[in-house]
Amino acid sequence: MSRGPTISTAAGRYFLSDRIRDEVNFRSTAQAEGGAPPPVQKPVAANSRIVTLPPPQECAIPPCDLRAAIARRESRRRFTGEPLSPAELSFLLWATQGVRCELHQAAVLRTVPSAGCRHPFETYLAVLNVAEHTPGIYRYLPLDHALVVEREPDNLAARVVAATRGQQFAGRAAATFFWTVLPERTEWRYAEASYKVIALDAGHVCQNLYLACEAIGAGTCAIAAYDQSLSDDLLGVDSTEEFTVYIAPVGKVGGCSG
Repeated sequence: MSRGPTISTAAGRYFLSDRIRDEVNFRSTAQAEGGAPPPVQKPVAANSRIVTLPPPQECAIPPCDLRAAIARRESRRRFTGEPLSPAELSFLLWATQGVRCELHQAAVLRTVPSAGCRHPFETYLAVLNVAEHTPGIYRYLPLDHALVVEREPDNLAARVVAATRGQQFAGRAAATFFWTVLPERTEWRYAEASYKVIALDAGHVCQNLYLACEAIGAGTCAIAAYDQSLSDDLLGVDSTEEFTVYIAPVGKVGGCSG
């Protein structure tokens, strides 16, 4: 059986270094040439069903000591089966991609850092057990702090498990986060130097999810081993201009002791 392209150790280590920055002509990037920046949020199709979320500032999230949350942080794969509340889901979405300030049409400040303030991700949710939410695939609209229903596929839990290469806990979560990347958002400013910083940005987002989960008695486990085609097909993205880059199932595990 033939195998697809492989990456050499040297190429992998090169990716982790920052040598590419010395090779990029930043005077010829789309930004430098006056191209319009990509939008910070994907548009919503006409007649889409929008689900409002409780405003973050109104969510009754129990106090949780940051030092204790960091000390307790671990990857959790066993969930109680208790549903997430709409307020808890709202808090997790705000903590991971919420907008703090809209600077102008091309840039927003969020609750996580991003190279050049480019924020190349979209957040999709496979909602399985969230109170008042029908199971399905939703996309977060950070500018509106709302959700749009993308699709309601049959056998959703089984498809989530298949997309995560058989990791059963992903199908037992209350909601599984799928982050996709739209590389053009970062390429507009950084061209070929985009890809390492995109990967770093994903880490910032998921770490916020880990800590936010601790505050609501929930847990998560980041997944980087997934089936690219099945994940992209589940979300309905094209696998070229937008594709899955990180996954994190979330479920209740018990209260915050901080």
